[in-house]
Amino acid sequence: MSRVCEFTGKGPITGHNVSHANNKTKRRFLPNLCKVTLMSDKLERSFKFRISAHALRSVDHVGGLDAFLAKAKDDVLSDRARKVKRDIVAAG
Repeated sequence: MSRVCEFTGKGPITGHNVSHANNKTKRRFLPNLCKVTLMSDKLERSFKFRISAHALRSVDHVGGLDAFLAKAKDDVLSDRARKVKRDIVAAG
């Protein structure tokens, strides 16, 4: 399972651990991914996603899964999220 947020496309980035002596060693910064179940009001069913904590806050801020996916760009969404978005748009 890849470490990529299904809503924002956030993934691991690289950087350095820097010691007190300023020695630099490679490291990875991983996104804070959470397994969540979100409810769609229009489809009246729930969906499981693996999204970052930042994306979860954004979903709450915008007003739910339906509103978030309506505003989200298709190029950053995962295939599953894109399919849910299509179903929500088709439901009207």
